[in-house]
Amino acid sequence: MHAPRGDAMDETTWRQRAVEGLFHGRITDRVAKSRVRIGMAIAVFILVYGVIATRLVMFALIPDPQVVRRGTAQDRVSTARPDIIDRNGEILATDVRTPSLFAEPRRIIDVDEAVELLTAAVPELDANELRERLSSRRGFVWLKREISPAQQREIHRLGLPGVGFLTENKRIYPNGPVVSHVTGHVNIDNQGMAGIERWLDGRGLADLHTAGFATDRLQKPVELSVDLRVQYALREELTAAREKYKAIAAAGLVTNVRTGEVIAMVSEPDYDPNDPRQALDKSRINRLTTGVFEMGSTFKALTVAMALDSGKMTLASTFDARQPLHYGKFEINDYHAQKRVLTLPEVFTYSSNIGVARMALTLGVDHHKAFLKKMGQLDRMRSELPESTDPLVPKHWGEINTVTIAYGHGLSVAPLQAVMGIGALVNGGKLIPPTFLKRSEMEAVLLAKPVVKPETSEKMRYLLRLNVEKGTGSRADVTGYYVGAKTGTSEKVVNGHYSKTKLLTNFTAVMPADNPRYLVLIMLDEPQPLAETKGYATSGWNAAPVTASVIARIAPMLGMTPRFDLPPAERLILVKSAQ
Repeated sequence: MHAPRGDAMDETTWRQRAVEGLFHGRITDRVAKSRVRIGMAIAVFILVYGVIATRLVMFALIPDPQVVRRGTAQDRVSTARPDIIDRNGEILATDVRTPSLFAEPRRIIDVDEAVELLTAAVPELDANELRERLSSRRGFVWLKREISPAQQREIHRLGLPGVGFLTENKRIYPNGPVVSHVTGHVNIDNQGMAGIERWLDGRGLADLHTAGFATDRLQKPVELSVDLRVQYALREELTAAREKYKAIAAAGLVTNVRTGEVIAMVSEPDYDPNDPRQALDKSRINRLTTGVFEMGSTFKALTVAMALDSGKMTLASTFDARQPLHYGKFEINDYHAQKRVLTLPEVFTYSSNIGVARMALTLGVDHHKAFLKKMGQLDRMRSELPESTDPLVPKHWGEINTVTIAYGHGLSVAPLQAVMGIGALVNGGKLIPPTFLKRSEMEAVLLAKPVVKPETSEKMRYLLRLNVEKGTGSRADVTGYYVGAKTGTSEKVVNGHYSKTKLLTNFTAVMPADNPRYLVLIMLDEPQPLAETKGYATSGWNAAPVTASVIARIAPMLGMTPRFDLPPAERLILVKSAQ
Protein backbone atom coordinates (compact mmCIF):
# COMPACT_ATOMS: atom_id res chain seq x y z
CA MET A 1 0.00 0.00 0.00
CA HIS A 2 2.96 2.33 0.60
CA ALA A 3 4.50 1.86 -2.88
CA PRO A 4 1.68 3.48 -4.88
CA ARG A 5 1.65 6.44 -2.48
CA GLY A 6 5.35 6.88 -3.01
CA ASP A 7 4.85 6.81 -6.76
CA ALA A 8 2.21 9.58 -6.53
CA MET A 9 4.55 11.74 -4.49
CA ASP A 10 7.30 11.21 -7.00
CA GLU A 11 4.96 12.20 -9.86
CA THR A 12 3.88 15.41 -8.06
CA THR A 13 7.50 16.29 -7.34
CA TRP A 14 8.34 15.76 -11.00
CA ARG A 15 5.55 18.13 -12.15
CA GLN A 16 6.62 20.84 -9.74
CA ARG A 17 10.18 20.53 -10.88
CA ALA A 18 9.07 20.71 -14.53
CA VAL A 19 7.03 23.88 -13.93
CA GLU A 20 9.80 25.40 -11.87
CA GLY A 21 12.34 24.58 -14.52
CA LEU A 22 10.10 25.90 -17.32
CA PHE A 23 9.55 29.32 -15.77
CA HIS A 24 12.62 30.13 -13.74
CA GLY A 25 14.78 27.07 -13.57
CA ARG A 26 16.47 26.90 -10.24
CA ILE A 27 16.01 30.61 -9.57
CA THR A 28 14.22 31.20 -6.29
CA ASP A 29 14.48 35.00 -6.32
CA ARG A 30 11.08 36.63 -5.64
CA VAL A 31 11.55 39.32 -8.31
CA ALA A 32 12.22 36.70 -10.94
CA LYS A 33 9.10 34.81 -9.94
CA SER A 34 6.98 37.96 -10.21
CA ARG A 35 8.22 38.60 -13.71
CA VAL A 36 7.31 35.08 -14.74
CA ARG A 37 3.81 35.42 -13.32
CA ILE A 38 3.23 38.74 -15.11
CA GLY A 39 4.38 37.14 -18.34
CA MET A 40 1.94 34.30 -17.83
CA ALA A 41 -0.93 36.77 -17.28
CA ILE A 42 -0.03 38.67 -20.42
CA ALA A 43 0.08 35.45 -22.41
CA VAL A 44 -3.36 34.43 -21.12
CA PHE A 45 -4.84 37.83 -22.01
CA ILE A 46 -3.33 37.68 -25.50
CA LEU A 47 -4.79 34.24 -26.00
CA VAL A 48 -8.28 35.28 -24.84
CA TYR A 49 -8.36 38.43 -26.95
CA GLY A 50 -7.01 36.50 -29.90
CA VAL A 51 -9.94 34.10 -29.66
CA ILE A 52 -12.39 37.03 -29.45
CA ALA A 53 -10.81 38.76 -32.44
CA THR A 54 -10.94 35.55 -34.46
CA ARG A 55 -14.63 35.16 -33.68
CA LEU A 56 -15.35 38.76 -34.70
CA VAL A 57 -13.59 38.23 -38.02
CA MET A 58 -15.59 35.06 -38.57
CA PHE A 59 -18.83 36.90 -37.84
CA ALA A 60 -17.85 39.60 -40.32
CA LEU A 61 -16.94 37.15 -43.07
CA ILE A 62 -19.67 34.58 -42.42
CA PRO A 63 -22.74 36.45 -41.12
CA ASP A 64 -25.73 34.90 -39.46
CA PRO A 65 -28.14 33.26 -41.96
CA GLN A 66 -30.91 35.66 -40.90
CA VAL A 67 -28.66 38.63 -41.68
CA VAL A 68 -27.82 37.09 -45.05
CA ARG A 69 -31.50 36.67 -45.78
CA ARG A 70 -32.29 40.29 -44.92
CA GLY A 71 -29.35 41.58 -46.92
CA THR A 72 -30.30 39.54 -49.95
CA ALA A 73 -33.85 40.81 -49.83
CA GLN A 74 -32.65 44.38 -49.52
CA ASP A 75 -30.26 44.10 -52.46
CA ARG A 76 -33.02 42.65 -54.59
CA VAL A 77 -35.64 45.29 -53.91
CA SER A 78 -33.77 48.34 -52.73
CA THR A 79 -31.73 48.90 -55.87
CA ALA A 80 -30.73 52.47 -56.57
CA ARG A 81 -31.54 53.99 -59.95
CA PRO A 82 -30.01 57.09 -61.50
CA ASP A 83 -32.07 60.25 -61.69
CA ILE A 84 -33.71 60.98 -65.04
CA ILE A 85 -33.56 64.66 -65.98
CA ASP A 86 -34.76 66.73 -68.93
CA ARG A 87 -32.42 68.64 -71.24
CA ASN A 88 -32.43 71.61 -68.83
CA GLY A 89 -31.71 69.57 -65.69
CA GLU A 90 -35.28 69.31 -64.39
CA ILE A 91 -35.87 66.06 -62.49
CA LEU A 92 -38.27 63.67 -64.22
CA ALA A 93 -37.64 60.60 -62.03
CA THR A 94 -35.71 60.11 -58.80
CA ASP A 95 -35.36 57.78 -55.80
CA VAL A 96 -36.46 58.47 -52.25
CA ARG A 97 -35.69 56.31 -49.22
CA THR A 98 -38.74 54.73 -47.64
CA PRO A 99 -39.18 52.09 -44.89
CA SER A 100 -40.73 48.68 -45.55
CA LEU A 101 -42.02 46.24 -42.93
CA PHE A 102 -40.76 42.65 -42.70
CA ALA A 103 -40.93 39.76 -40.23
CA GLU A 104 -38.92 36.69 -39.29
CA PRO A 105 -41.71 34.20 -38.47
CA ARG A 106 -39.40 31.83 -36.58
CA ARG A 107 -38.83 34.53 -33.99
CA ILE A 108 -42.48 35.48 -33.53
CA ILE A 109 -43.61 34.50 -30.03
CA ASP A 110 -47.39 35.02 -30.26
CA VAL A 111 -48.79 35.14 -33.80
CA ASP A 112 -52.28 36.22 -32.76
CA GLU A 113 -50.96 39.11 -30.69
CA ALA A 114 -48.66 40.20 -33.52
CA VAL A 115 -51.54 40.14 -36.02
CA GLU A 116 -53.78 42.18 -33.72
CA LEU A 117 -51.15 44.83 -33.01
CA LEU A 118 -49.87 45.12 -36.60
CA THR A 119 -53.32 45.44 -38.18
CA ALA A 120 -54.14 48.16 -35.65
CA ALA A 121 -51.00 50.09 -36.64
CA VAL A 122 -51.37 49.42 -40.39
CA PRO A 123 -55.12 49.05 -41.14
CA GLU A 124 -54.53 48.20 -44.83
CA LEU A 125 -52.92 44.87 -43.83
CA ASP A 126 -55.18 41.87 -44.43
CA ALA A 127 -55.44 39.96 -41.13
CA ASN A 128 -55.84 36.52 -42.72
CA GLU A 129 -52.94 36.98 -45.10
CA LEU A 130 -50.79 38.43 -42.30
CA ARG A 131 -51.55 35.47 -40.01
CA GLU A 132 -50.65 33.05 -42.81
CA ARG A 133 -47.30 34.75 -43.39
CA LEU A 134 -46.39 34.95 -39.71
CA SER A 135 -47.29 31.25 -39.24
CA SER A 136 -45.16 30.09 -42.17
CA ARG A 137 -42.01 29.51 -40.07
CA ARG A 138 -39.96 30.99 -42.89
CA GLY A 139 -36.83 32.96 -42.19
CA PHE A 140 -38.00 36.19 -43.85
CA VAL A 141 -41.31 37.55 -45.20
CA TRP A 142 -42.45 40.96 -46.38
CA LEU A 143 -45.47 42.32 -44.52
CA LYS A 144 -45.93 45.75 -46.14
CA ARG A 145 -43.79 47.59 -48.65
CA GLU A 146 -43.44 51.34 -48.39
CA ILE A 147 -45.04 52.19 -45.07
CA SER A 148 -45.28 55.75 -43.75
CA PRO A 149 -42.86 57.16 -41.14
CA ALA A 150 -45.79 57.44 -38.69
CA GLN A 151 -46.58 53.75 -39.14
CA GLN A 152 -42.92 52.90 -38.65
CA ARG A 153 -42.82 54.82 -35.34
CA GLU A 154 -46.03 53.17 -34.14
CA ILE A 155 -44.79 49.64 -34.92
CA HIS A 156 -41.40 50.40 -33.41
CA ARG A 157 -43.09 51.34 -30.12
CA LEU A 158 -44.84 47.95 -30.06
CA GLY A 159 -41.48 46.22 -29.60
CA LEU A 160 -42.56 43.03 -31.33
CA PRO A 161 -39.68 40.51 -31.57
CA GLY A 162 -39.14 39.22 -35.10
CA VAL A 163 -40.62 42.35 -36.73
CA GLY A 164 -38.33 44.91 -38.34
CA PHE A 165 -37.80 47.48 -41.09
CA LEU A 166 -35.70 47.73 -44.22
CA THR A 167 -35.09 51.04 -45.94
CA GLU A 168 -35.74 50.77 -49.67
CA ASN A 169 -35.44 53.01 -52.71
CA LYS A 170 -38.84 54.10 -53.97
CA ARG A 171 -39.08 55.64 -57.44
CA ILE A 172 -41.11 58.82 -57.70
CA TYR A 173 -42.08 60.95 -60.68
CA PRO A 174 -42.53 64.59 -59.59
CA ASN A 175 -44.44 65.56 -62.76
CA GLY A 176 -46.99 62.75 -62.56
CA PRO A 177 -48.41 61.78 -65.95
CA VAL A 178 -46.83 64.66 -67.91
CA VAL A 179 -43.83 62.64 -69.19
CA SER A 180 -45.12 59.14 -68.43
CA HIS A 181 -44.78 57.65 -71.91
CA VAL A 182 -41.17 58.79 -72.08
CA THR A 183 -39.89 57.90 -68.61
CA GLY A 184 -42.03 54.78 -68.25
CA HIS A 185 -42.27 53.31 -64.75
CA VAL A 186 -40.85 50.69 -62.36
CA ASN A 187 -42.40 47.88 -60.35
CA ILE A 188 -42.46 47.46 -56.58
CA ASP A 189 -38.89 46.13 -56.72
CA ASN A 190 -37.66 49.28 -58.51
CA GLN A 191 -37.13 47.37 -61.75
CA GLY A 192 -37.85 49.18 -65.03
CA MET A 193 -41.05 48.02 -66.71
CA ALA A 194 -41.52 50.53 -69.55
CA GLY A 195 -40.00 53.52 -71.30
CA ILE A 196 -36.56 54.87 -70.43
CA GLU A 197 -36.74 53.01 -67.10
CA ARG A 198 -36.87 49.68 -68.92
CA TRP A 199 -34.17 50.80 -71.34
CA LEU A 200 -31.91 51.55 -68.36
CA ASP A 201 -32.24 47.98 -67.09
CA GLY A 202 -31.61 46.65 -70.58
CA ARG A 203 -28.38 48.66 -70.69
CA GLY A 204 -26.96 46.71 -67.76
CA LEU A 205 -28.37 48.46 -64.69
CA ALA A 206 -29.94 45.20 -63.50
CA ASP A 207 -26.55 43.47 -63.74
CA LEU A 208 -24.91 46.26 -61.77
CA HIS A 209 -27.57 45.83 -59.08
CA THR A 210 -26.88 42.10 -58.87
CA ALA A 211 -23.16 42.73 -58.54
CA GLY A 212 -23.77 45.38 -55.88
CA PHE A 213 -22.21 48.21 -57.88
CA ALA A 214 -25.34 50.26 -58.62
CA THR A 215 -25.07 52.65 -55.70
CA ASP A 216 -26.19 56.25 -55.57
CA ARG A 217 -22.57 57.42 -55.54
CA LEU A 218 -21.67 55.67 -58.80
CA GLN A 219 -24.61 56.73 -60.96
CA LYS A 220 -24.81 59.87 -63.09
CA PRO A 221 -28.21 61.28 -64.07
CA VAL A 222 -29.63 60.20 -67.41
CA GLU A 223 -30.09 63.35 -69.48
CA LEU A 224 -33.01 63.20 -71.92
CA SER A 225 -33.63 65.29 -75.01
CA VAL A 226 -37.10 66.22 -73.69
CA ASP A 227 -37.79 69.81 -72.71
CA LEU A 228 -40.23 69.72 -69.78
CA ARG A 229 -41.59 73.19 -70.60
CA VAL A 230 -42.49 72.18 -74.15
CA GLN A 231 -43.89 68.89 -72.85
CA TYR A 232 -46.27 70.72 -70.52
CA ALA A 233 -47.45 73.08 -73.24
CA LEU A 234 -48.00 70.26 -75.75
CA ARG A 235 -49.94 68.18 -73.24
CA GLU A 236 -52.20 71.08 -72.26
CA GLU A 237 -53.03 71.84 -75.88
CA LEU A 238 -53.74 68.19 -76.69
CA THR A 239 -55.93 67.75 -73.61
CA ALA A 240 -57.95 70.81 -74.60
CA ALA A 241 -58.19 69.65 -78.24
CA ARG A 242 -59.34 66.18 -77.24
CA GLU A 243 -62.13 67.70 -75.16
CA LYS A 244 -63.09 70.28 -77.78
CA TYR A 245 -63.31 67.86 -80.71
CA LYS A 246 -64.62 64.98 -78.56
CA ALA A 247 -61.81 62.71 -79.79
CA ILE A 248 -61.14 59.37 -78.12
CA ALA A 249 -57.41 60.13 -78.03
CA ALA A 250 -54.85 62.75 -78.98
CA ALA A 251 -51.10 62.59 -79.49
CA GLY A 252 -48.28 64.92 -80.42
CA LEU A 253 -44.56 65.11 -81.13
CA VAL A 254 -41.97 67.86 -81.30
CA THR A 255 -38.62 66.84 -82.79
CA ASN A 256 -35.40 68.54 -83.80
CA VAL A 257 -34.93 67.74 -87.51
CA ARG A 258 -31.20 68.47 -87.32
CA THR A 259 -30.40 66.04 -84.50
CA GLY A 260 -33.31 63.59 -84.39
CA GLU A 261 -33.97 64.52 -80.74
CA VAL A 262 -37.50 64.14 -79.41
CA ILE A 263 -38.16 67.43 -77.62
CA ALA A 264 -41.67 66.50 -76.49
CA MET A 265 -43.94 63.48 -76.83
CA VAL A 266 -47.49 63.20 -75.50
CA SER A 267 -50.02 60.41 -75.99
CA GLU A 268 -53.28 61.22 -74.26
CA PRO A 269 -54.91 59.55 -72.33
CA ASP A 270 -51.69 58.93 -70.46
CA TYR A 271 -51.11 57.51 -66.96
CA ASP A 272 -49.43 58.40 -63.69
CA PRO A 273 -46.21 56.37 -63.32
CA ASN A 274 -46.52 56.80 -59.54
CA ASP A 275 -49.50 54.42 -59.91
CA PRO A 276 -48.23 51.87 -62.48
CA ARG A 277 -51.52 49.96 -62.45
CA GLN A 278 -52.96 52.66 -64.70
CA ALA A 279 -50.58 51.56 -67.45
CA LEU A 280 -52.53 48.29 -67.78
CA ASP A 281 -55.43 50.20 -69.34
CA LYS A 282 -55.17 49.56 -73.09
CA SER A 283 -56.53 53.01 -73.89
CA ARG A 284 -53.41 54.52 -72.32
CA ILE A 285 -50.84 53.01 -74.70
CA ASN A 286 -48.22 55.19 -76.33
CA ARG A 287 -49.76 55.72 -79.77
CA LEU A 288 -46.64 57.35 -81.14
CA THR A 289 -44.25 54.40 -80.85
CA THR A 290 -46.38 51.37 -79.94
CA GLY A 291 -49.34 52.08 -82.23
CA VAL A 292 -49.20 51.86 -86.03
CA PHE A 293 -51.57 53.84 -88.24
CA GLU A 294 -52.32 54.68 -91.83
CA MET A 295 -51.02 58.25 -91.93
CA GLY A 296 -53.20 59.45 -94.80
CA SER A 297 -52.06 62.39 -96.92
CA THR A 298 -48.94 62.90 -94.80
CA PHE A 299 -47.48 60.11 -96.95
CA LYS A 300 -48.02 62.25 -100.04
CA ALA A 301 -44.95 64.21 -99.00
CA LEU A 302 -42.89 61.01 -99.33
CA THR A 303 -44.44 60.20 -102.72
CA VAL A 304 -43.81 63.69 -104.12
CA ALA A 305 -40.24 63.65 -102.78
CA MET A 306 -39.69 60.27 -104.46
CA ALA A 307 -40.92 61.70 -107.77
CA LEU A 308 -38.70 64.79 -107.57
CA ASP A 309 -35.65 62.86 -106.38
CA SER A 310 -35.93 60.41 -109.29
CA GLY A 311 -35.16 63.20 -111.74
CA LYS A 312 -38.03 62.06 -113.95
CA MET A 313 -40.39 64.75 -112.63
CA THR A 314 -39.98 68.41 -111.77
CA LEU A 315 -42.03 71.17 -110.23
CA ALA A 316 -43.28 71.90 -113.74
CA SER A 317 -44.57 68.36 -114.35
CA THR A 318 -48.34 67.91 -114.84
CA PHE A 319 -50.76 65.13 -113.94
CA ASP A 320 -54.22 64.39 -115.29
CA ALA A 321 -56.74 64.53 -112.45
CA ARG A 322 -59.86 64.99 -114.61
CA GLN A 323 -61.17 61.48 -114.08
CA PRO A 324 -61.01 59.00 -111.17
CA LEU A 325 -58.63 56.06 -111.38
CA HIS A 326 -60.27 52.61 -111.58
CA TYR A 327 -58.79 49.35 -110.27
CA GLY A 328 -61.39 46.59 -110.44
CA LYS A 329 -64.14 47.56 -108.04
CA PHE A 330 -62.00 50.33 -106.53
CA GLU A 331 -62.31 53.95 -107.64
CA ILE A 332 -59.68 56.52 -106.65
CA ASN A 333 -61.10 60.05 -106.24
CA ASP A 334 -59.88 63.39 -104.95
CA TYR A 335 -61.41 64.86 -101.80
CA HIS A 336 -60.77 68.38 -103.09
CA ALA A 337 -61.50 67.43 -106.71
CA GLN A 338 -60.38 70.00 -109.30
CA LYS A 339 -61.23 67.74 -112.28
CA ARG A 340 -58.42 69.14 -114.41
CA VAL A 341 -54.75 68.70 -115.18
CA LEU A 342 -52.69 69.69 -112.15
CA THR A 343 -49.08 70.80 -111.82
CA LEU A 344 -46.93 69.03 -109.26
CA PRO A 345 -47.25 71.88 -106.69
CA GLU A 346 -51.04 71.83 -107.23
CA VAL A 347 -51.12 68.09 -106.64
CA PHE A 348 -49.51 68.79 -103.27
CA THR A 349 -51.56 71.82 -102.23
CA TYR A 350 -54.88 70.28 -103.32
CA SER A 351 -53.78 66.96 -101.79
CA SER A 352 -54.71 65.06 -104.94
CA ASN A 353 -54.94 61.28 -104.54
CA ILE A 354 -55.08 60.85 -108.31
CA GLY A 355 -51.98 62.99 -108.86
CA VAL A 356 -49.72 61.18 -106.36
CA ALA A 357 -51.02 57.80 -107.54
CA ARG A 358 -49.93 58.66 -111.09
CA MET A 359 -46.50 59.72 -109.79
CA ALA A 360 -45.99 56.39 -108.03
CA LEU A 361 -47.26 54.36 -110.99
CA THR A 362 -44.87 56.19 -113.32
CA LEU A 363 -41.90 55.09 -111.22
CA GLY A 364 -43.20 51.55 -110.64
CA VAL A 365 -43.85 49.24 -107.72
CA ASP A 366 -40.22 48.22 -107.15
CA HIS A 367 -38.99 51.81 -107.12
CA HIS A 368 -41.75 52.77 -104.68
CA LYS A 369 -40.94 49.93 -102.28
CA ALA A 370 -37.21 50.64 -102.43
CA PHE A 371 -37.74 54.33 -101.70
CA LEU A 372 -39.99 53.71 -98.69
CA LYS A 373 -37.55 51.16 -97.32
CA LYS A 374 -34.72 53.66 -97.69
CA MET A 375 -36.84 56.17 -95.79
CA GLY A 376 -37.20 53.72 -92.89
CA GLN A 377 -40.94 53.10 -93.37
CA LEU A 378 -40.96 49.34 -94.01
CA ASP A 379 -38.93 48.13 -91.03
CA ARG A 380 -39.48 48.33 -87.30
CA MET A 381 -38.31 51.64 -85.91
CA ARG A 382 -35.81 51.44 -83.05
CA SER A 383 -35.20 53.99 -80.33
CA GLU A 384 -34.39 53.95 -76.62
CA LEU A 385 -38.04 53.20 -75.84
CA PRO A 386 -38.49 49.39 -75.90
CA GLU A 387 -42.15 49.74 -76.88
CA SER A 388 -42.28 49.61 -80.67
CA THR A 389 -44.17 47.67 -83.33
CA ASP A 390 -43.44 46.40 -86.83
CA PRO A 391 -45.19 48.36 -89.58
CA LEU A 392 -48.08 46.61 -91.33
CA VAL A 393 -46.80 46.05 -94.87
CA PRO A 394 -48.80 44.33 -97.65
CA LYS A 395 -47.76 40.70 -98.09
CA HIS A 396 -48.33 40.89 -101.83
CA TRP A 397 -47.44 44.37 -103.05
CA GLY A 398 -48.92 45.10 -106.47
CA GLU A 399 -49.96 48.19 -108.41
CA ILE A 400 -53.10 48.74 -106.38
CA ASN A 401 -50.98 48.76 -103.21
CA THR A 402 -48.63 51.33 -104.69
CA VAL A 403 -51.61 53.47 -105.69
CA THR A 404 -53.17 53.51 -102.20
CA ILE A 405 -49.89 53.73 -100.26
CA ALA A 406 -48.95 56.73 -102.40
CA TYR A 407 -51.69 58.72 -100.65
CA GLY A 408 -51.33 57.07 -97.23
CA HIS A 409 -53.63 54.04 -97.15
CA GLY A 410 -52.62 50.38 -97.07
CA LEU A 411 -49.40 50.84 -95.05
CA SER A 412 -49.45 51.40 -91.29
CA VAL A 413 -46.43 52.83 -89.48
CA ALA A 414 -45.64 54.28 -86.06
CA PRO A 415 -46.18 58.08 -86.10
CA LEU A 416 -42.62 58.67 -84.84
CA GLN A 417 -41.46 56.58 -87.79
CA ALA A 418 -43.34 58.80 -90.24
CA VAL A 419 -41.92 61.90 -88.53
CA MET A 420 -38.41 60.52 -89.00
CA GLY A 421 -39.06 60.22 -92.75
CA ILE A 422 -40.58 63.70 -93.09
CA GLY A 423 -37.67 65.14 -91.11
CA ALA A 424 -35.26 63.77 -93.71
CA LEU A 425 -37.21 65.52 -96.48
CA VAL A 426 -36.66 68.95 -94.92
CA ASN A 427 -33.26 68.79 -93.18
CA GLY A 428 -31.21 68.52 -96.38
CA GLY A 429 -32.00 64.90 -97.17
CA LYS A 430 -30.48 63.02 -94.19
CA LEU A 431 -32.33 60.26 -92.37
CA ILE A 432 -31.48 60.57 -88.66
CA PRO A 433 -32.67 57.91 -86.20
CA PRO A 434 -34.83 59.45 -83.47
CA THR A 435 -33.52 59.60 -79.93
CA PHE A 436 -34.85 60.44 -76.49
CA LEU A 437 -31.34 61.21 -75.22
CA LYS A 438 -29.62 64.54 -75.61
CA ARG A 439 -27.61 64.60 -78.87
CA SER A 440 -25.54 67.29 -80.57
CA GLU A 441 -25.67 68.13 -84.28
CA MET A 442 -22.13 66.81 -84.67
CA GLU A 443 -23.15 63.47 -83.15
CA ALA A 444 -26.21 63.38 -85.43
CA VAL A 445 -24.07 63.88 -88.54
CA LEU A 446 -22.18 60.69 -87.73
CA LEU A 447 -25.46 58.74 -87.60
CA ALA A 448 -27.20 60.41 -90.55
CA LYS A 449 -27.77 58.55 -93.81
CA PRO A 450 -28.32 60.53 -97.05
CA VAL A 451 -31.64 59.48 -98.58
CA VAL A 452 -32.66 62.32 -100.92
CA LYS A 453 -30.69 65.01 -102.75
CA PRO A 454 -30.28 68.41 -101.07
CA GLU A 455 -32.12 70.06 -103.99
CA THR A 456 -35.04 67.68 -103.45
CA SER A 457 -35.15 68.73 -99.80
CA GLU A 458 -35.17 72.39 -100.88
CA LYS A 459 -38.15 71.79 -103.16
CA MET A 460 -40.03 69.94 -100.42
CA ARG A 461 -39.54 72.88 -98.06
CA TYR A 462 -41.01 75.12 -100.74
CA LEU A 463 -44.03 72.82 -101.23
CA LEU A 464 -44.69 72.56 -97.50
CA ARG A 465 -44.67 76.34 -97.10
CA LEU A 466 -46.78 76.75 -100.24
CA ASN A 467 -49.36 74.40 -98.72
CA VAL A 468 -49.73 76.77 -95.76
CA GLU A 469 -49.90 79.83 -97.97
CA LYS A 470 -52.41 78.47 -100.49
CA GLY A 471 -53.40 74.90 -99.63
CA THR A 472 -54.96 72.69 -96.98
CA GLY A 473 -52.56 73.82 -94.24
CA SER A 474 -53.60 77.47 -94.10
CA ARG A 475 -55.09 77.20 -90.58
CA ALA A 476 -51.65 76.39 -89.18
CA ASP A 477 -50.02 79.63 -90.30
CA VAL A 478 -48.47 81.36 -87.28
CA THR A 479 -47.20 84.85 -87.99
CA GLY A 480 -43.45 85.15 -87.59
CA TYR A 481 -42.51 81.47 -87.77
CA TYR A 482 -42.85 80.71 -91.50
CA VAL A 483 -44.56 77.36 -90.98
CA GLY A 484 -44.62 74.69 -93.68
CA ALA A 485 -47.04 71.77 -93.33
CA LYS A 486 -49.02 68.84 -94.70
CA THR A 487 -52.45 67.62 -93.67
CA GLY A 488 -53.29 63.95 -93.24
CA THR A 489 -56.73 62.35 -92.87
CA SER A 490 -57.32 58.62 -93.01
CA GLU A 491 -60.45 56.52 -92.61
CA LYS A 492 -60.17 53.93 -89.85
CA VAL A 493 -60.75 50.27 -90.59
CA VAL A 494 -63.84 48.95 -88.80
CA ASN A 495 -64.80 45.27 -89.24
CA GLY A 496 -62.53 44.99 -92.26
CA HIS A 497 -63.93 48.06 -94.05
CA TYR A 498 -62.99 51.73 -94.14
CA SER A 499 -65.40 53.86 -92.11
CA LYS A 500 -66.56 57.19 -93.51
CA THR A 501 -67.35 58.52 -90.03
CA LYS A 502 -64.37 57.32 -87.95
CA LEU A 503 -61.33 59.34 -88.96
CA LEU A 504 -57.75 59.64 -87.80
CA THR A 505 -56.46 63.15 -88.50
CA ASN A 506 -52.86 64.29 -88.29
CA PHE A 507 -50.96 67.40 -89.19
CA THR A 508 -47.20 67.66 -89.74
CA ALA A 509 -45.55 71.09 -89.60
CA VAL A 510 -41.96 72.32 -89.91
CA MET A 511 -40.62 75.65 -88.72
CA PRO A 512 -39.20 77.72 -90.20
CA ALA A 513 -39.82 76.30 -93.67
CA ASP A 514 -36.84 78.04 -95.27
CA ASN A 515 -34.36 76.55 -92.77
CA PRO A 516 -36.20 73.99 -90.60
CA ARG A 517 -35.22 73.37 -87.01
CA TYR A 518 -38.29 71.71 -85.51
CA LEU A 519 -41.08 69.44 -86.66
CA VAL A 520 -44.47 69.22 -84.94
CA LEU A 521 -46.95 66.35 -85.36
CA ILE A 522 -50.49 66.51 -84.01
CA MET A 523 -52.88 63.52 -84.14
CA LEU A 524 -56.56 63.30 -83.20
CA ASP A 525 -58.35 59.95 -83.06
CA GLU A 526 -61.99 60.16 -84.18
CA PRO A 527 -62.52 63.92 -83.83
CA GLN A 528 -66.12 65.00 -84.26
CA PRO A 529 -67.39 67.73 -86.61
CA LEU A 530 -68.38 71.02 -84.97
CA ALA A 531 -70.40 74.03 -86.02
CA GLU A 532 -67.21 76.09 -86.29
CA THR A 533 -65.67 73.45 -88.59
CA LYS A 534 -68.77 73.68 -90.83
CA GLY A 535 -69.52 70.03 -90.23
CA TYR A 536 -66.09 68.79 -91.36
CA ALA A 537 -63.85 66.52 -89.30
CA THR A 538 -60.77 66.43 -91.56
CA SER A 539 -57.25 67.41 -90.51
CA GLY A 540 -57.30 70.95 -91.90
CA TRP A 541 -60.25 71.80 -89.64
CA ASN A 542 -59.00 70.32 -86.33
CA ALA A 543 -55.39 69.11 -86.22
CA ALA A 544 -54.16 72.17 -88.16
CA PRO A 545 -55.47 74.84 -85.73
CA VAL A 546 -54.26 72.76 -82.77
CA THR A 547 -50.79 72.73 -84.35
CA ALA A 548 -50.94 76.51 -84.71
CA SER A 549 -51.74 76.86 -80.99
CA VAL A 550 -48.87 74.55 -80.08
CA ILE A 551 -46.36 76.42 -82.26
CA ALA A 552 -47.41 79.80 -80.89
CA ARG A 553 -46.71 78.55 -77.34
CA ILE A 554 -43.50 76.54 -77.81
CA ALA A 555 -41.58 78.56 -80.41
CA PRO A 556 -40.42 81.18 -77.87
CA MET A 557 -39.44 78.39 -75.44
CA LEU A 558 -37.26 76.88 -78.16
CA GLY A 559 -35.47 80.17 -78.67
CA MET A 560 -37.03 80.96 -82.03
CA THR A 561 -37.16 84.67 -82.79
CA PRO A 562 -40.19 85.66 -84.88
CA ARG A 563 -39.52 87.21 -88.29
CA PHE A 564 -42.09 89.44 -89.92
CA ASP A 565 -42.90 90.57 -93.47
CA LEU A 566 -41.27 87.52 -95.05
CA PRO A 567 -41.81 87.02 -98.79
CA PRO A 568 -43.84 84.07 -100.15
CA ALA A 569 -42.23 80.69 -100.71
CA GLU A 570 -41.53 81.28 -104.42
CA ARG A 571 -39.30 84.23 -103.60
CA LEU A 572 -37.74 83.16 -100.30
CA ILE A 573 -37.14 79.44 -100.89
CA LEU A 574 -37.06 78.85 -104.64
CA VAL A 575 -34.95 81.91 -105.43
CA LYS A 576 -32.53 80.92 -102.69
CA SER A 577 -32.40 77.38 -104.11
CA ALA A 578 -31.54 78.69 -107.56
CA GLN A 579 -28.63 80.79 -106.32
